[in-house]
Amino acid sequence: MQPAPKDGAVVLFDGVCNLCNGWVRFLLRRDAACCFRFASLQSAFAAEMLRKHGFPSNYLGSMFLLEDEVLYAKSDAALRIARRLGGAWRVVALLGAVPRPLRDAIYDWVARNRYRWFGKSEACMLPRKEDALRFLP
Repeated sequence: MQPAPKDGAVVLFDGVCNLCNGWVRFLLRRDAACCFRFASLQSAFAAEMLRKHGFPSNYLGSMFLLEDEVLYAKSDAALRIARRLGGAWRVVALLGAVPRPLRDAIYDWVARNRYRWFGKSEACMLPRKEDALRFLP
């Protein structure tokens, strides 16, 4: 199994969720420094990381950010990603001042409805050829 890269953060996302795939494409376009790598939650890598951090290996209820061997979930993951994007996106990280229970309640509401609102693919997204090296198996 390939270890987490030491040179960047890994975004774990639901590979069949259209909202999640759109988020990954958004990050790929704005991550000029290539500080993010990606793995679908359906991958062996993600299953291992989830188990290692106390989640069921098939958990799809959150996007995660693996950063320096720490796994961030839900709104904490989203805010840390925004902070790492830099520039004007760092302003989004100010939402960290909102109490986590409220942030995560909103996150959970969107997560529960994401397939209904945005749809679901039959299979995990395939990265573009130029982005393939940023995706973990």
